Amino acid sequence: MTARNNIVRVGVLGAGAWAQFAHLPGWKRDPRCTIVAIADPIVERAREFAAQFDIPNVYATHEELIARTDIDVVDVCTPSATHFALSCAALEAGKHVLCEKPVAYDFIETRRAAALAAAKGLKTKLGFTFRYSPAMRYMKALIDEGYIGTPFIFNGYEQNSQWLDPQTPLRQVDHEADQTDIHVSSLEGYGAPIMDIGHLFMGSRFKSVVGTMKNFIPERMVRATGTMMRMNIDDGDIFIGEFDNGGIGSIQTSFVTVGNYPGIEARVYGSKGALICRLVEENGICETLKGATADSVEFKDLEIPQRFYPVGGSARESWRSLFYANLIGSFISEIRGEVHGNEGNFEDGAHVQELINAVERSCRERRWINIPLEQPPVAGSAS
Repeated sequence: MTARNNIVRVGVLGAGAWAQFAHLPGWKRDPRCTIVAIADPIVERAREFAAQFDIPNVYATHEELIARTDIDVVDVCTPSATHFALSCAALEAGKHVLCEKPVAYDFIETRRAAALAAAKGLKTKLGFTFRYSPAMRYMKALIDEGYIGTPFIFNGYEQNSQWLDPQTPLRQVDHEADQTDIHVSSLEGYGAPIMDIGHLFMGSRFKSVVGTMKNFIPERMVRATGTMMRMNIDDGDIFIGEFDNGGIGSIQTSFVTVGNYPGIEARVYGSKGALICRLVEENGICETLKGATADSVEFKDLEIPQRFYPVGGSARESWRSLFYANLIGSFISEIRGEVHGNEGNFEDGAHVQELINAVERSCRERRWINIPLEQPPVAGSAS
């Protein structure tokens, strides 16, 4: 289904908090789509959401939903470990796929999912929520118009206080893992969106990186066990790197740094100017954009044009619903053929995941790592 004016029919997998606060409101907000069904193993929760969002069909398994012939898009909003299998199942069934990050923990599998979509002529979109904020959209437009000139430096941050309190239960962690070795957490969960923005704004991808991960709060409450236990996870990290186009950059992420949600900041400095975008809920607003130029070096607030907001949206809305409305709107426009291309797709996700894997390798091996990463040999191939 790609024809203009056709209603996009959506099936949602997952009835968790992020589906309730971002995904489902995003779909409901756009008149060009309709939610046909929702599925969750905790079917009672799915029924609650169906009543709340006027969804006619409820299932306890993903197989039942994906098997429907009247669904164009499957929205995968489930625990991270399930994303790859569910996305591939939906693609195999001929559905476009929106998936929360990551598609997979390994860039090779993420690229496999991207190749499957391409082979079937299907659109994909990853939950890189923050590239769709109105302020970030305007910042990208200004960069494309030449506001900063040639990009030199990118600085990116995603950090807030979400797990500063060790009593706040951790989710989506392997509590049975070997705790003598640090495990990727913030680098992937918080790092992916700002890495994506770095690639987008610099018009280039990282070609080499060096970084480190740290565990600042060792003992934590874990939701799966309901107890305090040693969790050797990366709750703060930082890396620097070089881009293919000659630029340089740094990215820092943490969920134990004092500050409010979502805690994103992107800075780009170039030959003619600089832009700083902050996505932080402060003083009743959720985003700000400042700019400076070579002949006017004091940073000034830039007003974000209304065309970058969804209908009825403003900076005083919750970032969750505001940014996701733009993400959903972008995907619907792509599926209906109203715009060319397919931004923030699984191929973009593969490049971000490769960067995550490279930074992790740098930390473990204590050295610079070049991208693309070496891939393991195919089984049975000549040495």
